[in-house]
Amino acid sequence: MFKSLQLFKSDAGFTAAVADTEASQLPDGDVLAQIEYSSLNYKDALAITNTGPVVRSWPMVAGIDGAGTVLESSHAGWAPGDRFVHNGWGLGETRWGLMSQQARLQGDWLVRLPGAFTTRQAMAIGTAGYTAMLCMLALERHGLSPAAAAGAEVLVTGATGGVGSVAVALLGKLGYSVVAATGKASEEAYLRQLGAARVIDRAELSTPGKPLQKERWAAVVDAVGSHTLANACAQTRYGGVVAACGLAQGADFPSTVMPFILRSVTLAGIDSVMAPLARRQEAWSRLALDLETAKLESMVEEVPLDRAAEKAADLMAGKVRGRVVVKL
Repeated sequence: MFKSLQLFKSDAGFTAAVADTEASQLPDGDVLAQIEYSSLNYKDALAITNTGPVVRSWPMVAGIDGAGTVLESSHAGWAPGDRFVHNGWGLGETRWGLMSQQARLQGDWLVRLPGAFTTRQAMAIGTAGYTAMLCMLALERHGLSPAAAAGAEVLVTGATGGVGSVAVALLGKLGYSVVAATGKASEEAYLRQLGAARVIDRAELSTPGKPLQKERWAAVVDAVGSHTLANACAQTRYGGVVAACGLAQGADFPSTVMPFILRSVTLAGIDSVMAPLARRQEAWSRLALDLETAKLESMVEEVPLDRAAEKAADLMAGKVRGRVVVKL
């Protein structure tokens, strides 16, 4: 018997509660794992608060992320005692997730945890930080480098969120001049400590703007969508690249083709859920090299499993900074 955060929905309504769980209830898989830490992402918060249509099958165990140790394995690549990190693959949506002390998983979904990280640090990064690195890799594939961006700034929107916080830390460590956009003026010191050179009010980007505007950004990491993404594209300099990975402001994209056909701007879509294993391994290897653990720790709040639902409500209310780690 072990504990898991289960989501129930019926004609009687919706509940999210920590429940006793039997191993026999777990879905099929070739790896049985002890989950040491999970994390709270925006998608988790949508599911746990029943705010968005994330969950496709009921009841559901929440948690798209987890890190821990293999207990049993019939998969050739994994043996008892191996440490791993898991992100996405539909967990917490179509298959029981990882806010659970045990889970049965597919070995092909797991990434070997870099030796640089503890399981707690892996979940301090979580899908949000792994997504931020996927954005970095996309910018670099487009040719971005500190030398190429010399004299121009790189914009990060939603900068106090999980993706934004890690993106600011990564870009700052790699030598870029980072501009952090946030609605939380009180967090300027936090963002500068992570590596932001400047902090701007998100209101500069969040309302309708012209299709083409003054060229400002060598590149953009956007976790917000809607008018913010449209304005970011309209302000990206010739040949620049925008990595889009979120929709905190909205799923709409009220833009035109002008930035793309007149300034040769590239809009790179970033998916973390179904990304190929090789890309995941590359991202985690780079995180081990480029993410300073001291800065990572400054982003983290740790809670026990029985407070995960409370923190999910806080995240949806805009009361969370950085990353929330759930200790199993």
